[in-house]
Amino acid sequence: KVNKFFTAIAVSLGLLLGACASGGEQSASDAPAASPSVASSPVDESPAASPEMADHSAPAQGGQVVEVGAYHLELVAAPEASGTHLDLFLQSGDTHEAIEGATVTGQVQLPDGSQKEVDFEYDAQGKHYTALLSEAASGEYKVAVLTDINGEKVNGRFSFTK
Repeated sequence: KVNKFFTAIAVSLGLLLGACASGGEQSASDAPAASPSVASSPVDESPAASPEMADHSAPAQGGQVVEVGAYHLELVAAPEASGTHLDLFLQSGDTHEAIEGATVTGQVQLPDGSQKEVDFEYDAQGKHYTALLSEAASGEYKVAVLTDINGEKVNGRFSFTK
């Protein structure tokens, strides 16, 4: 009975690890926008998680994440009385070091299908880029974030519902 028990555990663990290993990295060029329900899942910060096993595409700020090469882009959309506050965390490397000095623009498709462009400004204290989208319409907003990091173009696609 003990052998059957350990065999069942080993098979279950193998299936679980196989399912986790089959997930892939998302690129901004050919992947749909991250789902807010998936992207806002809590980050495992347990001490048992080793740096080698850390999921670098996990949202650190509770937003949607797109990994593009060596870059990590995370967009957080927070409703405010005057519209929607957008925070973009533009980071590099496995350590997710903030990148300042980039040019960041958002091309937003509003729920009615019209387009709007917003410029992000760098917040040195918060180590991220911010913008205010003043529209109040309910529905889905699609955001293409276009960045220029010292001449290198790094773009990501996101969406949120208001």
